[in-house]
Amino acid sequence: MRWLALLAGIALLAGCGGEPSASCDVVVVDEERAKDIEPLEDGGNYTIEFETTHGSFTVEIDEQVAPCNGSSTMQLAQDGFFDDVAFHRIVPGFVIQAGQSTKTPDGGPGYTTIDPPPADTRYRKGVVAMAKTELDPPGTGGSQFFVVTGENVTLPPDYAPIGQVVEGMAVVEKIGKLGDAQTQRPTEEIVIEQTRVSGL
Repeated sequence: MRWLALLAGIALLAGCGGEPSASCDVVVVDEERAKDIEPLEDGGNYTIEFETTHGSFTVEIDEQVAPCNGSSTMQLAQDGFFDDVAFHRIVPGFVIQAGQSTKTPDGGPGYTTIDPPPADTRYRKGVVAMAKTELDPPGTGGSQFFVVTGENVTLPPDYAPIGQVVEGMAVVEKIGKLGDAQTQRPTEEIVIEQTRVSGL
């Protein structure tokens, strides 16, 4: 059983009786950029390596809790969506955030997917989750994601966890110190140079 299923207590997707959905609900923002997202198959070994200007870190995707957001993020990484994308929000002791592209009109992929988080989701250090606006339903994901750098960060279970940093946490912690707590902006440029996907 994967770490995030343990973290969540149970691998239960809303309305799915604990089984992955047969297809993902995709909310289309731009027809030309929208994708057909299929849920990740259970039992896979899904990872994304983020090579940045400050070192590399690897995220293991939890297909049980994030079958749709995980699948979408992996496809975006495979397609090079995150290449040359900067970490635009860094809050020391809290999170680092990236995924807003300068190559698309709205900074996003042209669609969103939803994986409702379990009610007892906890955002512990190293957890990777999808960022969203306050108006978006719980579990909504586009392309922006954050990595928790604080210990037991207090957040409501509104943000879809997609996985955990399994290698390179020292790099994440280093990046996490390069932010202004007041402005939440990086104090120097940190860019994702490329991503490598395994498991698709």
